[in-house]
Amino acid sequence: MDYIAQFKKETTLILLSAGNSTRFSQNGFPKKQWLRIKSVPLWKHLVDVFSSFGFEKIWVTASGDEMTYAQKYFPHIVEGGETRTQSILKALEKVKTPYVLIHDVARFYPVGKVIEALLDQAYHQEVSCVAPRIKVADTLCCIDGSYPKREGLYMIQTPQISKVETLKLALMSGEFSDESSAMSAFGEKVAYIEGSPLLHKLTTPDDLFFAKSILSPPSQQIFCGGGIDIHGFEEGKKMVLCGVEIESPVGFKAHSDGDVGIHAVIDALLGAIGAGDIGEWFPDTDEKYHNADSKLMLQKINAFLQDVGYEIVHLDLTILAQAPKISPYKIQMQEKLAELLGIGRHQINIKATTAERLGFVGREEGICVLSQASLQFRQWSEL
Repeated sequence: MDYIAQFKKETTLILLSAGNSTRFSQNGFPKKQWLRIKSVPLWKHLVDVFSSFGFEKIWVTASGDEMTYAQKYFPHIVEGGETRTQSILKALEKVKTPYVLIHDVARFYPVGKVIEALLDQAYHQEVSCVAPRIKVADTLCCIDGSYPKREGLYMIQTPQISKVETLKLALMSGEFSDESSAMSAFGEKVAYIEGSPLLHKLTTPDDLFFAKSILSPPSQQIFCGGGIDIHGFEEGKKMVLCGVEIESPVGFKAHSDGDVGIHAVIDALLGAIGAGDIGEWFPDTDEKYHNADSKLMLQKINAFLQDVGYEIVHLDLTILAQAPKISPYKIQMQEKLAELLGIGRHQINIKATTAERLGFVGREEGICVLSQASLQFRQWSEL
């Protein structure tokens, strides 16, 4: 089937991975596209699978917050839109081939024979789109209590192959749940092939019971990151350290609220997952972070690391301060950080020391905090 190999060269693959994954990501669970297969995210695992099938031109959609991070794994990332249709239209701007194969990352097990059948049909038939479908097996019930016959009803799957220019026009006419419905609504002919139950879609965490029989579990390696932050004192400003208000005649001189403890923790977390530093995420040149609450900044970073598949194992902080005294607040700080991060207090250690009157800390001009963070992949396969 040499024509199939040639047809693949005329086809660009788009993997849709920009969704919010709201039904799946609950209680700190990662977005489904970032579930780790060994050490790579699910979407990158699918890039590798489709590459092994002979697809050379591949683009992946990602949400804006994840763009830079995703490019550490794969260079051809395009920012998705607010809807599936908008994401596809953005990705199609990158496509230079006459055909496009579009696949939802949530369908975690691409079936080679289905893909070959799609390409064969698209090659031999004069249609604008080919989609896989399977018969409905369960009894159906409508909201009004009626029971429609399931004979002649099908569930549409991905991947689907389409003519690029026709698909662009179809998608620009409205919002659609998939390419075949867009093409059909636009008056184009759609062909169908037999799909596969293996093209099961991850929708809720319960679907992992099927996924873990097919996909490799996450690696159990530990990732460590370090953070350090220093702030001088400023009179007339409230002092907040590790989210706790400290009795002091001075606060921290900073663009934000200056919580030097939380800033060190943020850098440690970002360092552990390789996602830059606090200055990249919250630049002091941006007015929206003027007097910003560092607790909210920490929660944003914590939500991001959970979304991309990590969980915190342990945090260790060392606070260097000649004044004020830190020891009376250590338990409160542990409790506050645990609350903000959704972890146990036992996972956080805080140490405090003076500088023996040496340097700027010893002269009571400011405080320095060092933080170490240990993280691991969320072990979804153990659920």
